Amino acid sequence: MATFEMHRRSTIGMCLTETLDQMVSGGTLSPELAILVLVQFDKSMIEALGSEVKRRVSVKGHLHTYRLCDNVWTFILQTEEGQETVDTGKVVACDSKLLTY
Repeated sequence: MATFEMHRRSTIGMCLTETLDQMVSGGTLSPELAILVLVQFDKSMIEALGSEVKRRVSVKGHLHTYRLCDNVWTFILQTEEGQETVDTGKVVACDSKLLTY
């Protein structure tokens, strides 16, 4: 995987993909242009995540499952009660140096 497209699994990424699929199916948009839109979305998200996101989070809990696939770590956590109560959480992490085009 040359780039990580985790943001495509976000709500905005899934909505964009669904909308582009509908537009291509309806003949409103060519498949080539839809691909260009997705590539620009990928580039914009990578730039924004690299320069705009400054928050850090601390999570306490018990590690339920972990895996490494294509240089992406996924951790499934069973969290402890705190200020925000969540029964389980999923953390996905990757090497930011691999996010370039």
